[in-house]
Amino acid sequence: MTELQDKLIDAILTHVAFDGWSDESFRAAVADTGTDPAVARALYPRGARDLARAWHDRGDARMVAAMEAADLTEMRYSEKVAHAVRLRIEAIEDKEALRRAMTQNILPLNAPDGAKMLWQTADRVWTVLGDTSDDYNWYTKRMTLSGVIGSTLLFWLGDDSYDGQATWDFLDRRIDNVMQFEKVKGKVTSGPLGRVLTAPGSLLNMIRAPQRRDDLPGRQG
Repeated sequence: MTELQDKLIDAILTHVAFDGWSDESFRAAVADTGTDPAVARALYPRGARDLARAWHDRGDARMVAAMEAADLTEMRYSEKVAHAVRLRIEAIEDKEALRRAMTQNILPLNAPDGAKMLWQTADRVWTVLGDTSDDYNWYTKRMTLSGVIGSTLLFWLGDDSYDGQATWDFLDRRIDNVMQFEKVKGKVTSGPLGRVLTAPGSLLNMIRAPQRRDDLPGRQG
């Protein structure tokens, strides 16, 4: 991400609380940073919608950087997942900006974009944790973690507990659910039924993770 893109994101955040992720906010951010409007539109053709996506991408990148710099050797795997999600939430500078973005994302036209961003974050969490799955597990891991991230964000938006402790407790419970799901899935797939479902030529056996990193469900096209 370039310095100009960072400046535009920081600038629009000062307007989103009042005008949402709107064309008005986008124009104000462009004016505040002294950016040529043509250059800004070239970077973000959909204006504020694309700038909201860039803000999301920046938060993901900060989470990955923090995870790579952290000493996780003493953590259990479930704790590493929870830590990554917590870092991602803590990378959000403005609750109101997120609330406005999520409100927009429930609209039918924007819902696919919102789903892609959640999927992208889940993918980056699993990737930074070294996930090597390349079959149907690749999808189920990201699907379940996307649900955890989405529900935790909604809880966090309404959380007024000291230091957000209620949110982190909620997150731990959701991560426990994911780990229980993985255990049950492992038992099923290692049993007779699982051997049938994953046998050569079966549907599950033919499912493979995307081979190109620019062709993930969570990537921006």
